[in-house]
Parts: sequence; C-alpha cells; structure tokens
Amino acid sequence: MRILSGIQPSGIIHIGNYFGMIKKMVESQNDGDLFAFIASYHALTSVKDKEILEKNIFEAAVNFLALGMDPEKSTFWVQSDVKEVLELYWILSNHTSMGLLERAHSYKDKTAKGIQANHGLFSYPVLMAADILLYDSNIVPVGKDQIQHVEMTRDIATSFNNVYGDILVMPEAKVDEVVATVPGTDGAKMSKSYGNTIDMFGTKKGVKKQVMSIVTDSKELDEAKDYTTCNVYKLCELFMSEDELKELQQRYATPGEGYGHFKLSLLEKINEHFEPFTEKRDYLLNHPAEVKEILDFGAKKARKVASAKMEVIRAAIGL
Repeated sequence: MRILSGIQPSGIIHIGNYFGMIKKMVESQNDGDLFAFIASYHALTSVKDKEILEKNIFEAAVNFLALGMDPEKSTFWVQSDVKEVLELYWILSNHTSMGLLERAHSYKDKTAKGIQANHGLFSYPVLMAADILLYDSNIVPVGKDQIQHVEMTRDIATSFNNVYGDILVMPEAKVDEVVATVPGTDGAKMSKSYGNTIDMFGTKKGVKKQVMSIVTDSKELDEAKDYTTCNVYKLCELFMSEDELKELQQRYATPGEGYGHFKLSLLEKINEHFEPFTEKRDYLLNHPAEVKEILDFGAKKARKVASAKMEVIRAAIGL
C-alpha cells in the first residue's frame, strides 16, 4: 500500500503541527510505502521571495528528518526535483473541466482572504492530482478541508482512464477522525494565523514565554482549581502518562499552587519530549550537505517511479 503526503515548506512549526499531522505521518512509515515530498511548486502560490523559499524548503527537510522521517524506510524528496510532475500536470489539465476547478473550496477561501487570484492558485488541484497519480498512490492522508482535492483527483483520473484505459490508480482519502485539536495559548485551536502557538523548536526563553502566556482563570493560590476547563491541563494531556495526569489532577484539587506552577510542569515536559529531536535538528542545520544528500537520494527513488509511470502514460496518449 502506497501512502502519499505533501509537506508545506511554511517556516516555523509548532506543537499543534506535530500532534495534528507530523507525528502521524512519521508513524505511517510503518504502515506502508510512504512517499513524502516537500511541496516546493505548491509553495510558489504564496511565496515570491527566493531566499525565503530556499530557507523554508531546507528547514522543512531538517524538521521532518529530525522528527523521524527515515530516508531508508520512506521516499522523501523535494517536489521540484522530479520534473515529471509538471508534465503530468499539463496532461491532466486536458482532462479537467473548468467547472470542476471553479467548485474548489480552497480557491474561494484563499481569494476571499486576500490572496491574489492567479492561474497557479486556480489550477492547484490539478498539480495535486499529478502529485498523487504520478506515484500510483493508494492512500492520501488529508484533513477534512482537503477531501475535496482528493475527490477532484479521482474525477480527473476517471476522465483520463475513460479515454485511455485503466492507467491511473484511483486514490482514497484517509481522514483521521481523532486528530488532536491542540489548544493554543488562548484556548482556541493552535494556529500561526491566531498568534497563539507554542513553537516546537523555539529558544528556551521563547518557548517559556509562550507557555507562561497560556490563558487561565483568576483563581488564587489558596483555591482549588478545575483541571477539566484548564488550557494548561489540556496541553499536559499530550505529554503526560495517565499516572502523571492523575497526580496533576490531585495538585489542581489541592490549594497551595498557582497556574504558574502547572505551566512550569508543562514546560518541563515539552522540553523533555522535544530535546532528542532538537539535538538532531541542530546537527542537521549545521550539516546542510548531508541534508542535500538525503533529499537527492529520495528524489532519485521518486524519479525512478515517476519516470516509469510517465513512459506508460506517454505511450498511451501518443507522445
């Protein structure tokens, strides 16, 4: 079973990204044949600065490798290092109706938020279809907001196969219904757009400042506190064992400690959890040649699959 995931090179990542998507992606290396790429072409719809794009691609590679992406277990590469995806993108464009693209929710949402409308943004689902279909992907893990794109991929593949035969594998979207909604420092869903994140690889001082800014009620030291409604406790659930959580519940019920004490306990668990990843990340940041070598190795593996698939497709359509 081949699993395909695209990784947005979007700069700083936070613990909401980790528990919402990254952790499960890394674990999926044990569930099937994982193909995971850094979506460099897709990033062009929003990033128009060469240096920022290069930095974001490199840091995305470093972050995922540090967090457990294994180039021996998976195929991990930069999208733009396998040019066949653009050839398939053009071929599939000729099997994509305008009406299909006009119904895309993400295009409407992004333009409504002020992102400039252009052909790249409009035809984004066709490039995503090429990403999926080029590698004979069986499973595409997505959030609920991306289900439509996989459905569009199936529509495009059906149109192509109706003309040329069963050449393109029909993918299935996999939506994890129990994805953790990680609360931000204000209690809303953790998101960069809300400015309520706790960085995964921030400075010790910076992460401490973020943790200490978590919004709580105004109960005093000599009052018992309700852990069931506390943002600090909800974040502790991500990092603590059942026994540790029971002990923390007892501390909430016992007057004498303030929320600052609970925040420091959370901070200790965050630092402890991410410390091994941070050490590996620091090493990779200081050895860019090794990172490039890993990405080149992944691109070579991906290109072998893509090249073979394109030979079949070209032969079928007469190119």
